[in-house]
Amino acid sequence: MARRSSSSSSGAWRYLNPAYYLKRPKRLALLFFVFVAATFAFWDRQSLVREYESEISKLEDDINRLHDQLRKAGVHLDENPISNKIFRKDLVEIDPVNNERREKVKEAMLHAWNSYVKYAWGMDELQPQSKNGINSFGGLGATLIDSLDTLYIMGLKDEFQKARDWVAESLDFDKDYDASVFETTIRVVGGLLSAYDLSGDKVFLEKAQDITDRLLPAWDTTSGIPYNRINLAHGRAHNPGWTNGDSILADSGTEQLEFIALSQRTGNPKYQQKVENVITQLQKIYPSDGLLPIYINPHSGTASYSTITFGAMGDSFYEYLLKVWIQGNKTEHVKRYRQMWETSMEGLISLTKKTTPSNYHYICEKNGGSLSDKMDELACFAPGMLALGASGYGPEKSEQIMNLAKELARTCYNFYQTTPTKLAGENYFFHAGQDMSVGTSWNILRPETVESLMYLWRLTGNKTYQDWGWDIFQAFEKNSRIESGYVGLRDVNTGEKDNMMQSFFLAETLKYLYLLFSPPSVISFDEWVFNTEAHPLRIVPVHDNKGNGTPVRPFGRKQGKPE
Repeated sequence: MARRSSSSSSGAWRYLNPAYYLKRPKRLALLFFVFVAATFAFWDRQSLVREYESEISKLEDDINRLHDQLRKAGVHLDENPISNKIFRKDLVEIDPVNNERREKVKEAMLHAWNSYVKYAWGMDELQPQSKNGINSFGGLGATLIDSLDTLYIMGLKDEFQKARDWVAESLDFDKDYDASVFETTIRVVGGLLSAYDLSGDKVFLEKAQDITDRLLPAWDTTSGIPYNRINLAHGRAHNPGWTNGDSILADSGTEQLEFIALSQRTGNPKYQQKVENVITQLQKIYPSDGLLPIYINPHSGTASYSTITFGAMGDSFYEYLLKVWIQGNKTEHVKRYRQMWETSMEGLISLTKKTTPSNYHYICEKNGGSLSDKMDELACFAPGMLALGASGYGPEKSEQIMNLAKELARTCYNFYQTTPTKLAGENYFFHAGQDMSVGTSWNILRPETVESLMYLWRLTGNKTYQDWGWDIFQAFEKNSRIESGYVGLRDVNTGEKDNMMQSFFLAETLKYLYLLFSPPSVISFDEWVFNTEAHPLRIVPVHDNKGNGTPVRPFGRKQGKPE
């Protein structure tokens, strides 16, 4: 038995010896033929899979258009067909590593959500260490509304339904509270509209219209530039005292996506008209370099002498110029948005410098005629914005813009990698020969870097961006996860924890990480555009548009600070 087994074994191994085939050319030829045939079969299958995905996507577009037509005719369907795309198991196999990673992100979302449900249900934000809720935004259920689309996209149906029922039964905007127009728009209006686009449930659209109607008096100024705060119950609008009466650029120019979307979905043009008037006014004072100061006088409509930045209080104005062009199907009606954005990108390039010795690209701030070698982590949305807008240029310019996006993303990733906790500080300073150093050293779970990594991965196919995102996620898991949720850090150097789970961690950070490890067909860029709080709004084809035409935060793009 042993001899026979040994002989059989050696006989099998000879087929793996190259010398065996060199002595037998016919068998070598047969082996080569089998290899070539198998290779062609594999690539043919891959082509069929891609063609199948394309056909499925086209069919889903047709179904969505029919669904919209039925909804406009007064026929309400319980479920939007797009949900079948999100909830069903992917028809095409995905990388098992990415599948495991996104399941880990999904589990993190469940941990954050369940902690909120247990300790802060219906309140704006959770304080995980003290295990209680806090109403940072007037008691509008900010975390709950910010989480709706994340829950839906991740297929967490029960959690989504529980949140939907709270919106229907308990969400009340009649509050004697001076709300931030900007924060309420991007979180509440954006979150409700996204939930409506995903689910087709009209309760979300009705609530979005209710809160937007309460915000509208903020635009009743001489110039049309809105005040940045308004009392939700009484409609009294004003600006915060610390701005000396001025409106903030980002806060005044980051409502276009949401208000245009609301006009499209309700057929009422008044929302779109208000926000497009802002762009008309800003066009009158638009400088040749496309860089506006962060303070605008709401009475005269002129810019006040102040800082120019792609960080706090400037950032999302530039983001929305590009995204309204995308939302408007890149048509002639929205051409001015693209033109203004391209002008501003030339301005951004003029603010860009490189460090020594590592050649990190960064975006300076500008004060008068001088540049400050400082960059906010908030400005790390810019690589994703540049990558998203690069394809609208000719080939040479497109390559230049995409290369800049890649370099800035490398810098932002290293904001994380250069600290002991591997989490980024709030801002960085740059010095000759020393690359970068942390300025303000807190981390409040911000999303901007992983946002850009998601865009760059989808638009380049380079898996390095997925690996970078995974590094950042693991750092959050190690430093920010506690038994009752996630917290920020008071200091990224020491790892000292704060006591706040910002609502944008669930709305943005975890959603972008989940999409970073998901197939690009999940919330496709061809069908959706993200608002600045990561709420996807469906791009409405021109012939489906019912509207007329196409379309307090010193702490930055999204309010938040350590507790």
